[in-house]
Amino acid sequence: MNWYTSSRLLSADLKRRDLLRGAGVLTGIAIASQLPQQVIAQPRFSGYPFTLGVASGDPLADGIVLWTRLAPDPLKGGGMPNHSVPVRWQIATDEGMKRVVKSGTELAIAEFAHSVHVDVRGLQPGRHYWYRFKAGNEMSPIGRTRTAPARNQRLNRLRFALVNCQDWQNGYYTAYKHVAEEDLDLVVHVGDYIYEYGPEPGGPRQHNSPEIVSLADYRNRYALYKGDPNLQAAHAAFPWAVTWDDHEVENNYAGNISENNDAIDQFLTRRAAAYQAYYEHMPLRRLSLPNGSDLRLYRRLQFGDLAQFNILDTRQYRTNQPCDDGLKPLCEAALDPNATMTGQTQERWLFEGLQRSPARWNIIAQQVMFSQFDFDPRPEMQVFNTDQWDGYVAARERVLAFLDRQQPSNPIVLAGDIHSSWVHDIKRDFNRPESRTIGTEFVSTSISSGFPTQFIQPVTLALSNNPHTKFFNGALRGYVRCDLNRKHWQSDYRVVSTIRKPEATISTVASFVVEDGKPGAQRA
Repeated sequence: MNWYTSSRLLSADLKRRDLLRGAGVLTGIAIASQLPQQVIAQPRFSGYPFTLGVASGDPLADGIVLWTRLAPDPLKGGGMPNHSVPVRWQIATDEGMKRVVKSGTELAIAEFAHSVHVDVRGLQPGRHYWYRFKAGNEMSPIGRTRTAPARNQRLNRLRFALVNCQDWQNGYYTAYKHVAEEDLDLVVHVGDYIYEYGPEPGGPRQHNSPEIVSLADYRNRYALYKGDPNLQAAHAAFPWAVTWDDHEVENNYAGNISENNDAIDQFLTRRAAAYQAYYEHMPLRRLSLPNGSDLRLYRRLQFGDLAQFNILDTRQYRTNQPCDDGLKPLCEAALDPNATMTGQTQERWLFEGLQRSPARWNIIAQQVMFSQFDFDPRPEMQVFNTDQWDGYVAARERVLAFLDRQQPSNPIVLAGDIHSSWVHDIKRDFNRPESRTIGTEFVSTSISSGFPTQFIQPVTLALSNNPHTKFFNGALRGYVRCDLNRKHWQSDYRVVSTIRKPEATISTVASFVVEDGKPGAQRA
C-alpha cells in the first residue's frame, strides 16, 4: 500500500478502468491434471531458456521446493512453444554437483508458463545442498539451498533476511547483491514482489508495458523483475519463504474489492491472472496451486525448537478498508467487530499454531504494520493508516488478546509495505503506554520502493505521540538481517547508499535486540 501516493492514484483512475475494460476475459485457469497432449522430449530453444534463474523455497527438515521457468524470450511471453517440455533436475551435496543424492524429471507445462516446481523429499535436515536443471542440451545456473533442522532438534542459531517492496522503476536492486553476500539460512519476502503500474517518469528504469491486467501482462512483468541479476543472485544463494501484499494484483485491493470498486467478476478475473502468475514465478508447493481466483498462501515453517514462522496472507481474505481507505481519523467502521485482515479460518489457524508451538521464537510474517501509529504530530488530533491493522481495530484486538492470554514464547511480528524502517513494542493497549508489552514488531524498509522525503519530518515529529515506537527511518532502502539464538534476537537494519545507481555500499543504520522472555526491543 502506498498511502502517500494518493494524488498519483487519483490521476490513474481512468487509465486503470480503461485497461480493465480492454483486458479481455480469461476462459479459466488450467489445473495440474490438464496437461497438453504433446510433450517434446528433445526441445530446441530460440535462446538460453534459463534467463530467469533458479530458486528454492519453503525448507522442511527433509525437503525443499526447487523452481525455474523456461523462457528464452522472457519479455515476450517466454518464447516457448505451446507444448510441455521435460526438465531434468539434480540436487547434490557439493557445489560441483559431483555427489548427486536426488534427481528426476518434471514437466514444464505450457499452461503454467513452462514453470517448474519440484518438491524434493528424502533430504537430510539442517544441511546445504546445491541444485540445477537441464532442458534439452541447456543447463541452468547452480543454486544453493538449505533444509530446515529437524522439528525437535535443539537449534542454537538462525539467520535470515526480511525483504519487501521492490519497485523496478524506482531504483536498482543493489540491496539484493548484499543480501546474497550475507551468511543466511533463509530469506523472508513479505510482499510487493512486483508492481502493477505502467511506465512512470523520473526513475532510473521503466516498466516494459502499460498497467498490467491480463495473465500475459503479469507473466511479462515477473519476467522483467526476475531478470535482474542481483535478485537472481539472492534467490540462488538461499531458500526463500514468500507471501504477497497488494501490488502483485492491484494497489490496496481487499479480498474481492478492487481499489476503484470495479465489478467483482471483472476484478476476480484480474485476480485469477495475478495469482496464477505469482504461483508460476515463486518456489511454492502444490498446496499453493491456484484454483481460479483463490490461492492458499498462508502456511507454517519450523526451524528446530528455535523458531516457528507463521506466514500470513492479509489481502485475499480481508474485508474492505474502512473510512474510504487512506490516512485519516478513524471512523466507526474501523471498529467493526466483523472486520478482518485474515478471515476467520486463517485467524483460527494462526491461534492454533501459536498455541501448540514448541519454538522459543514465534514469528508472524505478514504484510502491513501491525502496531498502532498515530501519524498526526498534533497531540489533539489522530490520523491512522486504514490499510494497515489500524483500520481493523477489532481484528488486531483479537490477536492482542490471544497473545496476552496464551502467552506464546517470544512473539515477533514482521512487516513491510510502508517503504521505511520501524521498530515497535507491541502493547496490550496501545492507548495506554503503561500497559504491558507483549511482543515486538520489526518493519523492514523497501528494496527500492520510495518513501517521499516530505513525509519524513511529520512522521518523526509524531514519534512523541507513539512512545511504543522505538525507531523510524524513511530515508534509506535495504533490508533487515535477523540473527536469533536461544538468548536473544538481533535485528540489524541494513541500508544501501543509493538506489539510483547500480552500485552501492551497504551499512547498518541501527540494531535492536530482544532478550528471551523479555518482550520489547532495546538498542544493541
